[in-house]
Amino acid sequence: MRPLRFVPDNTRFDFVRWRFAAFAVSILLFVLTVGSISVRGLNLGIDFEGGLLMEVRADRALDIGAMRQQLQAQNIGNIQLQQFGEATDMLIRAELPEGGEAAQQIVVRQIQEALGPGFEYRRVEFVGPTIGGELLRDGLIATSLAILAIAVYVAFRFEWQFGIAALIATLHDVILTLGLYSVLGLEFDMTSIAALLTLAGYSINDTVVVFDRIRENLRRYKSADLKTLINMSVNETLSRTIMTSGTTMLAVAALLFFGGSTLFNFSLALAWGILIGTASSIFVAASLLFYLPSIRGRGAQGGADAGAAVPAKE
Repeated sequence: MRPLRFVPDNTRFDFVRWRFAAFAVSILLFVLTVGSISVRGLNLGIDFEGGLLMEVRADRALDIGAMRQQLQAQNIGNIQLQQFGEATDMLIRAELPEGGEAAQQIVVRQIQEALGPGFEYRRVEFVGPTIGGELLRDGLIATSLAILAIAVYVAFRFEWQFGIAALIATLHDVILTLGLYSVLGLEFDMTSIAALLTLAGYSINDTVVVFDRIRENLRRYKSADLKTLINMSVNETLSRTIMTSGTTMLAVAALLFFGGSTLFNFSLALAWGILIGTASSIFVAASLLFYLPSIRGRGAQGGADAGAAVPAKE
């Protein structure tokens, strides 16, 4: 039985030829991201701004949608509900009101009155902005260290030029996804950090597949120039890249349209990141090798031997 493919065998699309257009789009999106973050900043959620945290347990299965409507009717401000553990357990997050401890206690009573009887309040905590700021700093540090560790692994697994290219491509995908939060004003919380870390892992996965094929072709076609090898490698892995991105996007789309408001920002960021990551794997990551010291003396070789490399079936 022939394997399922969404692109024909032995495609010979000249991806390297379009690298300048891809770089231009990436630079434009990067400038837009930096401008938006500089002017508008990020819409930080309760996790980072500080707020009220309540852990409650009901004597019945919870209807999150109905409870959210009840709480929003109290005009308390930004309210987040998250079910965890059993079907009767829930976390409530609310903004810290102005007015000190007295105002905070009023919000607690409003929430309790809105929910009504039948609830056990197992934990009530107030998270200050200082702690929230520390969480934001630690989350961004964790994301940066993860990207750096990925680049070090790629440099160790392949060659250092691949590590630099992987670092730039992964930073490209993560930063542009961060820009989505700023441009659209999406709430940025701990779930968003999880989305960025997930995206970094997904992005490097596609990139490593292309890099691994480039390394194989470097050994197989010793006289071919780098442009030919990159185009050949991307074409050979194109079907795999499209199928992987497509099936992942189907799962993310299900979360995006049916996961509710709690998962919407997370799912939208992943969907955008998959699109950006797939494009960077095809057009950006490998083409960056042109602008690094040549890999085993191949970077500047002309096209005289280009015909020596014939794309092989995957």
